[in-house]
Amino acid sequence: MQITHPFDYVQDRHASRTAHDLSIIIVSWNVRDLLRACLHSIDAGRGDLNLEVIVVDSASGDGSPEMVRTEFPWVNLMARDENVGFPGGNNVGLAAANGRYLLLLNPDTKIKGNALSKMVAYMEQNPDVGGLGPQLLNDDGSIQPSRNRFPTVATGFFESTWLQPIAPKRILRHYYAQDLPDDETADVDWVKGACLLTRREVVEQIGGMDEAYFMYSEELDWQRRMKDAGWRIIYFPAAQVLHYEGKSSEQAVTARHINFQRAKLRYFRKYHGRLAAGALRIFLLLNYVWQLVLETGKGLAGHKRPLRRQRVKAYWQVIRSGLRPAGY
Repeated sequence: MQITHPFDYVQDRHASRTAHDLSIIIVSWNVRDLLRACLHSIDAGRGDLNLEVIVVDSASGDGSPEMVRTEFPWVNLMARDENVGFPGGNNVGLAAANGRYLLLLNPDTKIKGNALSKMVAYMEQNPDVGGLGPQLLNDDGSIQPSRNRFPTVATGFFESTWLQPIAPKRILRHYYAQDLPDDETADVDWVKGACLLTRREVVEQIGGMDEAYFMYSEELDWQRRMKDAGWRIIYFPAAQVLHYEGKSSEQAVTARHINFQRAKLRYFRKYHGRLAAGALRIFLLLNYVWQLVLETGKGLAGHKRPLRRQRVKAYWQVIRSGLRPAGY
């Protein structure tokens, strides 16, 4: 398993430094304008917190590093020369951070009000909490689903597949924790990684993110390891964060499909075994074959041919990839 322990090689370097209350780690790729807005919201919402902000840029080509250097000199910019992926980038940031609390934050977010202070205060008052996520909001102010229970094998075959519309309601209702009120603090299994607060002791105990995921399911895996180590995970709606979902991943549609499904399969292989993951992999590949046939038929019939060609190409590349989970 490709799981790093970010603090192993930086502990001595940080020993003589005064720790910040909060280290915010942002992994960014080609979302310059959203990143700018995110950093402004952090600056406006820092309150009395002694915080540091670390931006790990994954070889953006849109001028993001130059923007950060010019407009936000108080930010610790760590510009990479290649796309290191979301878990890899966060591990780079975790290794450089010296805060008592560590916040993984997407660049396509905006902090609302004093959300940062509220989250840190809750962690201070509840030392058995290892992970905490705020209430995430869409850009229209509606509530974005952001807390879940761990997926079962049945969930794997229904959630985010062509079977989802006909899934038994109880399966997805349980997975999406829809029985929990949106406006009440609750213990959950995991929260969305767009804004995830943890504490230094947690990372010292369980290590960093599993870099084999590259993108998707890494926060699910990380929080499962937190809970296995005895820490609680909390959904905390008293703090709110605006989230413009998926702005980095939508730039690479085929890669998004492949990364999402391979990450899903890696998770099921790790926690549900070879048989469950193998059956799910075959099901997913057959799903893409069926989608390819449908899109080809629609294209031959003359319906939105450029769109159909794009989808056929994407689905064929997914099928050719084999969707083999990394590390297995």
